[in-house]
Amino acid sequence: MTDQPVHTAPVLGIDIGGSGIKGAPVDLTTGDFTEKRLRIATPAESTPANVAKVVGDIVDHFADTIGKDGPIGVTIPAVVTHGQTRSAANIDKSWIDAEAEKIFEDHLGRDIYLVNDADAAGVAEVKFGAAKDHPGLVLLTTLGTGIGSALVYRGVLIPNTEFGHLEIDGHDAESRAASSVKDREDLSYSQWAKRLQRYYERVEALLWPDLIVIGGGVSKDSDKFLSKIKVHAELVPAKLLNTAGIVGAAWLANDRRLNPDLLK
Repeated sequence: MTDQPVHTAPVLGIDIGGSGIKGAPVDLTTGDFTEKRLRIATPAESTPANVAKVVGDIVDHFADTIGKDGPIGVTIPAVVTHGQTRSAANIDKSWIDAEAEKIFEDHLGRDIYLVNDADAAGVAEVKFGAAKDHPGLVLLTTLGTGIGSALVYRGVLIPNTEFGHLEIDGHDAESRAASSVKDREDLSYSQWAKRLQRYYERVEALLWPDLIVIGGGVSKDSDKFLSKIKVHAELVPAKLLNTAGIVGAAWLANDRRLNPDLLK
């Protein structure tokens, strides 16, 4: 991944979620949106073809801003290897092993870079947010319906980590420590923090990151639980919140345009 030069026009980032598909053009010198974000509900049958149509509507909406040949970054809640989606979290199971990047490119007639949603958020935090210019190993975790993860070393993404699915004490980690579990079991922040403590101390013992960034919607309430977690790494809340996926997708799409020789 490189920092300069960047695409001169804003680059469109699109974030596919279980309930909504959101997009906005991003100024890659600042990480800010250049226009108001557009959100369209995720189709009830969230198949590749149906989702591609919605993504196409978002691209059409911002077409005048991004130009005819600008790169487009798209996040998806799935493992993505070489343009294929290998899993499906909160989207239709027909995404599993789909040639997803090609499906989008065929539908849109444009260059698309498809990336895991947590990976995009991690890149955004390293380039513009809580881990900006960090010189070491950064772990971002998104605490939401599940636990997403992104690992970035000296600004370079190590893609498709699935640290939310570590087995800890005989349980899939996210089944015990995701913020959705806190809500479902009506846990206090102190009770939930004990589960997060066990999760993060185990992750730290395996990876030894220099910085851990806590993302996901619950990060806005970090003052209620972050100080209760004791690990060796510095632990900080994410800064970009719900813009991170869009920003990271745009940055990575531009990076692919600048480095077309790298493997997808």
